[in-house]
Amino acid sequence: MSSPRISIAGRAIGASEPPYIIAELSANHNGKLETALRIVEEAKRAGADAIKLQTYTADTITLDSDAEEFQIHGGLWDGRTLYELYQQAHMPWAWHAPLFQRARELGITLFSSPFDTTAVDLLESLNAPAYKIASFEAIDLPLIRYVAATGKPMIISTGMADAEEIAEAVQAARDAGCQELAVLHCVSGYPAPAADYNLRTIPDMIARHGLVTGLSDHTLDNTTAITSVALGASIIEKHFTLDRSGGGPDDSFSLEPAELQALCRDSKTAWAALGTVDYGRKSSEQGNAKFRRSLYFTKDLQAGEVVTADAVRSVRPGYGLPPKYLPVVIGQHLAVAVKANTAVAREVFLGGLDMEFQ
Repeated sequence: MSSPRISIAGRAIGASEPPYIIAELSANHNGKLETALRIVEEAKRAGADAIKLQTYTADTITLDSDAEEFQIHGGLWDGRTLYELYQQAHMPWAWHAPLFQRARELGITLFSSPFDTTAVDLLESLNAPAYKIASFEAIDLPLIRYVAATGKPMIISTGMADAEEIAEAVQAARDAGCQELAVLHCVSGYPAPAADYNLRTIPDMIARHGLVTGLSDHTLDNTTAITSVALGASIIEKHFTLDRSGGGPDDSFSLEPAELQALCRDSKTAWAALGTVDYGRKSSEQGNAKFRRSLYFTKDLQAGEVVTADAVRSVRPGYGLPPKYLPVVIGQHLAVAVKANTAVAREVFLGGLDMEFQ
């Protein structure tokens, strides 16, 4: 059975391809288009496959209310209302076109997470090549269906969703016509401790849903993300900023350029190291094979003599018979004289030991 596979903007994504690295721009523009453009440029320079935006306004994602249920208590955004947070964090919709244009000039894929149908309509007008459903929207099945109807590839993050909710989101996307679907294991903590990630969930998700599966990683370094590759993650998404001390809503748990570059490099190294099941000798080992152990004579012997236990040893290098034949060699008669420190070969024995070595 072939492994699942999708394609975004011509880039194949799946277990047989290097990990697809998404740099999440999120709110790290900090209110400046120039900063957003630089983030796109730095993501390309670091080697990311894609840069991702978030498309919403405060009014499309929440209500302008200071009632208790709209207040944020604890964490990075303590004391703010949802409306205040999203008013600061959102990316103006007028910026989307120049960002798409810059990404095309640089040759990096750009797409976005829409948070309502009007955002999808905007992104469709810009010919977005794919869509990402954020974890908090994974239970918004009408939104998932609306995105699926575009016919574009879709990635769904699963933070906070239980197994039933993930299955419902996947089914909604499939029923609405999504042909290229991926899911990301995610923990929606900002930041999230590595111990919360339970990466063994990734192969279980692959088995349950038969989809390209990846990781949306909110930990503070790259260890969790790189480890996920060994467990089958084909996509890695990390928040990305120019400066972690920039003071924006998401800066503090985002990667800086050198760290994103390391993630792009090291995740691909991890993927390459997985390889295939192969017990054969590798190219890098060929030159060292001669230094394996083998049988050597330790004293001079004459033709006709019997090889005694003190006359032969298993040593390096590997030009003699393999050590497994030591019990057979001991007690054999020599057909020719041999010198100490020479390799044991079957031809030196009477009869060549053909029967014993078959």
